Amino acid sequence: MRILYSFNKKGYEAECWSREIAAASTSGVAFVPFNHSEYIDPQRMTDAVKLDRLHRDRDPALLGLYRAVEDRIRAERIDVLLVANCPPYHPDFLRNLGVYKVLFSADDPEATYRINIPYLHAYHHVLFVDPAYSADLDMVDKMRYAGMVNADWVPISVFDFECDAAKNEGDVLAQQRDIDVVYVGSFWRQKIDTLMHVSRALGRRFRLHGYFRLKHNLYLNVVHRYGGWVSPLSFQDRVAIYQRSKIGFNVHWNEFGLGNQRLYHLPANGVMQISDCADHLGHIFAVDREIVGYRGTDDLIDKLRYYLDRDHDRRAIAAAGYRRVMADYRFQTVSRRAADLIRAGMERIGWSKALTA
Repeated sequence: MRILYSFNKKGYEAECWSREIAAASTSGVAFVPFNHSEYIDPQRMTDAVKLDRLHRDRDPALLGLYRAVEDRIRAERIDVLLVANCPPYHPDFLRNLGVYKVLFSADDPEATYRINIPYLHAYHHVLFVDPAYSADLDMVDKMRYAGMVNADWVPISVFDFECDAAKNEGDVLAQQRDIDVVYVGSFWRQKIDTLMHVSRALGRRFRLHGYFRLKHNLYLNVVHRYGGWVSPLSFQDRVAIYQRSKIGFNVHWNEFGLGNQRLYHLPANGVMQISDCADHLGHIFAVDREIVGYRGTDDLIDKLRYYLDRDHDRRAIAAAGYRRVMADYRFQTVSRRAADLIRAGMERIGWSKALTA
């Protein structure tokens, strides 16, 4: 089986994605990287309505992408198109594409109505990163309700460049960690109150990094009196910061939004993780052994202080989380598991390439 893995990334990150996608190949499955952001800016189609407008207007960049992906499918004898990262393929284009089509839906459930459900009729299979959806439905139930027969949970996972795969377990866990608490992430308004409460409670024991623009930093300092400047990190620097950190905490979009990259990055770098979405953490990690959950900002701050004072317990949880990620959630492992799910999906609906010829 040959899978064209369509994604959008830039620069160093794109190089790493391409390399690690290809390296996930086995004797039974070939992963072929295809960076669709080389043809069109993903910011032009961040939801289904924007993409529909581009398609109706016969946008030259979009049509160029479609010609390129068709050429690659023919040249590489592709069986499966796996689409991740802001899908650029309009359903009317996919309708006549004679391959098994898989949507890898990220940022669930916030993006479900923008870049998931509007496209489901054009795909044979959906892979989603968040096991939960709402108080009434999990994501499998929601996808089935929306008409998708083949719906499977696949974690975002961690790439080798997002940790330090060259180090062994002993090296990662034994190194000196001079940062007590860390958070690395972009500016999201609904997360700021939590970040600022932690900052006020822990002071210099807390390090905050991420992609914060000038206006975001001004907002922190004028409205919240932060007294500092949040600076971005390169991918290499993020690994270095994580590997100096004792505890990292996680904040998701909402209580049903479990599954961001930070969930895997922290333990992959030997950082003990305290995360929200407490009701759903057990789907991915062993709670209180590989990860600790919190409910509300006060509970988070209490647990940060508790584990900073109990270094033995912190180290044990960090070690268990690291082992779980290295065993189950590295990109190659997850991609090969996804290939097995895709095969099962093909069999479930009786799909074969001959039927589309």
